[in-house]
Amino acid sequence: MPMNAALQGIADAGHATHAHTGAWVAAQLRQRISDGLLPPGTKLSEQALSEALGVSRNTLREAFTVLAGESVVQRIPNRGVFVAAPGADDVREIYRVRRLIEPAAVLWGDVPAGALDAMDVIVDKARAALAEGSVAGMADANQELHKALVSLSGSASLDALMEKVLAEMRLVFHAMATTPDFHGHYVERNAALVAQIRNGQREEAAAELRRYLDGAEHELLVHIGAIP
Repeated sequence: MPMNAALQGIADAGHATHAHTGAWVAAQLRQRISDGLLPPGTKLSEQALSEALGVSRNTLREAFTVLAGESVVQRIPNRGVFVAAPGADDVREIYRVRRLIEPAAVLWGDVPAGALDAMDVIVDKARAALAEGSVAGMADANQELHKALVSLSGSASLDALMEKVLAEMRLVFHAMATTPDFHGHYVERNAALVAQIRNGQREEAAAELRRYLDGAEHELLVHIGAIP
């Protein structure tokens, strides 16, 4: 998708409610990356972004600094700023964070009314995407489900951290775009996690989620050639 198309709607939403700070710009770009609209290797043009967002280039550079610190973008001297393509070390770091926050949210978080019904809807989306052979649809549903799991923590700080992690995960998922089985065999595992939480099996769900994340990390590392 062309970068300009991926940026549609940002400026209008921002003008209404947000001061155009570096943090706001970083959040907008992070969300587009998390949504799969800006894939790895996309060059982030200062001119196009500053015009689309209505911000100065200095503000944009502040946002790039934030995102570079999160390994979401990469500055290449004399070439510009690009959406990053995570390597093996990035994958390992992503899963270190996920193993700490996701099982903890499942084990100790609150489950507000309607939360599990909302997760069931996400699982239905994943099953429909699997039936259609839509890798992107399965990836979208997977991202949405894990974001919902972390939201059980009730912590805005953890939600923000997970948003950063999911942006990096989306970049990792691009490496698996031609491997539908990677997403396919997690559809029912996600459904089983929701069922365990619904049945009050929080400890079992948290333990299963750790095993799930260990397996996913290993599979990704094998695919990118980091493990023979």
